[in-house]
Amino acid sequence: MPSNPRPLRKLGFLTIGLFDEADPRRGHEDTLDLIAFGERLGFDSAWLRHRHLQYGISSPVAVLAAATQRTSRIQLGTAVTPLGWENPLRLAEDLATVDVLSGGRLNPGFSVGPPVHWENVRGALYPDTWEREDFSPARAERFLALVRGEDASDVEGTEGIEQYSRRVQPHSPGLADRLWYGAGSTRSVRWAGEQGLSLLTSSVVKAEDPEPPLDFAAIQAGLIHTFRSHHPLGERARVSQGLVVIPTDSATPEQRARYEAYAAARTPRTLTPQGPARLLFAPDLVGTTEELVERLHAHAGFREVDEVAFALPFTFGREDYEQILTDLATRLAPALGWRPGSDLG
Repeated sequence: MPSNPRPLRKLGFLTIGLFDEADPRRGHEDTLDLIAFGERLGFDSAWLRHRHLQYGISSPVAVLAAATQRTSRIQLGTAVTPLGWENPLRLAEDLATVDVLSGGRLNPGFSVGPPVHWENVRGALYPDTWEREDFSPARAERFLALVRGEDASDVEGTEGIEQYSRRVQPHSPGLADRLWYGAGSTRSVRWAGEQGLSLLTSSVVKAEDPEPPLDFAAIQAGLIHTFRSHHPLGERARVSQGLVVIPTDSATPEQRARYEAYAAARTPRTLTPQGPARLLFAPDLVGTTEELVERLHAHAGFREVDEVAFALPFTFGREDYEQILTDLATRLAPALGWRPGSDLG
């Protein structure tokens, strides 16, 4: 079994926060409780994923604002905010506000590109400007400039009794240094590196080489190398991996069977690239700590990181999530070298 040259130093988890349309508050409260539970277990970070026009959290920034008032230490992130759905200036304002409320714990992750189902949502999202909207990296560069404190306006000073600022307010020093980019292609990781961002790499990559064999782990490791080769910090540039990892050490037999069935149902999509974009999915990892340590240490992508935000399965219940998080924090992560309270800065 290959050794892991980067012992795990940061442990995080990711959830989409499912809810019942008839009772959305309960689902959102469960997500907030889960974040607080993760903090008690010692997790370094909790991340929320956007789910627009679905039965998952559509406004992670609002939910994370609530989480800042229920937690005191855990880092809070979005993985990721699709900028195609956002006005960059308004998003910069919201993120800075939540970062101030959190005491500097917000880690915004974002990506660019047209919104999912663009042809169907453009009339509702941008009824007057959809033909002119720019979903290229230029949109992200505008967002980055605003978060970093560059001018949003040329109006400054006093007008009557109103005070105006050239830059987004509140301005939260340090927020720009905690920006992450979700990327799964050579072009996107290169851009993220050139911008000096941190990299979120998940269970999806783009299979850009048309020739087999297709090895998800090798592709992911190659993307991480490309990112770091273009980043000012080189090998010290931060990368977090987000595989679906489900430990079963303390699971009941019924839970183990459900977890294994969940992973098996999703396995076919890992065998060949999916759709016109040729997206390649990683297999979900289910097993005991001993089994998972062996599989992760053999994973070329995992060997390149010392931070993770393991993704929770989409459709499980609260008891399942608490069992998974408990095993992650008390069994698997320590076996991978993690200790609560380690600090990467």
